[in-house]
Amino acid sequence: MASWAAVVLAGGRGSRLGGVDKASVVVAGRALLDHVLDAVASAEQTVVVGPRKDDVPGVTWAREDPPGGGPLAGLAAGLAHVDAEVVVVLAVDQPGITRSTVDRLLAAVGDTGAVLVDDEGRHQWLTGAWRTEALRQALPADPRDVSMRSVLGPLAPVAVAARPGEAHDVDTPHDLIR
Repeated sequence: MASWAAVVLAGGRGSRLGGVDKASVVVAGRALLDHVLDAVASAEQTVVVGPRKDDVPGVTWAREDPPGGGPLAGLAAGLAHVDAEVVVVLAVDQPGITRSTVDRLLAAVGDTGAVLVDDEGRHQWLTGAWRTEALRQALPADPRDVSMRSVLGPLAPVAVAARPGEAHDVDTPHDLIR
């Protein structure tokens, strides 16, 4: 496998969770950010896009400018720090993502990338592994408020079937209970 880095998108507003910092939400006794960082622990470099946390060592911090421009703007901010040939892109609110998930995505990267697909056939655009250069070329000049699907979909990534629990994210209080 080519060298790879990780970009963790942790800058969302968490509005459906009452405005809490999702990265700090505790699931199964650990912060969501810790779950995701464990999944990418073997990356050569990890970039976290979101508010800086002094108690998280060993990562590069980035912010989209201005903050709040959406996941694609966050991805662009994170990619600015990546030198690796392949980049794993994950949202912070996915406690079911594991090293096994990341390994399967990396193994499936084709010409452009690979993306997790849930059991209903929906592409999970915030869970994928991509050729860094393909992402850079696909990004619009101004990525603010542009959907991930509209930019990543045309890259025709390889679909990787999610295992039970992998494609669940934490957006609402109900999701936390689940």
